[in-house]
Amino acid sequence: MTARDIESALLVRCSAVARETAQLTQSIHAAQDQREANVFQLAAVLVQSRFPVESKCLAQASERYFVAHPNERLASSEVIRRGWVVSLPRLRDMLSRQLQWG
Repeated sequence: MTARDIESALLVRCSAVARETAQLTQSIHAAQDQREANVFQLAAVLVQSRFPVESKCLAQASERYFVAHPNERLASSEVIRRGWVVSLPRLRDMLSRQLQWG
């Protein structure tokens, strides 16, 4: 997979988790791995002002993972260094578009 493919897959996953859990009262969604959990956490912060419900859902999905794997939480700079997110503004803009149009 190319970096763009990985980014696209993560955006689709973020959008799906944000939208699906926003519609459920008792969500069972959680990040599937360390990468998703850390990207969800970043995404939650980045879209919080425009999409507060979706932001909360992403944060909860991330937190569910970190409860079971507390040592896998990373600083945003480390998430970028690992290449999981190209840039924070890009993630915010692309996810916002998906949530707005989705």
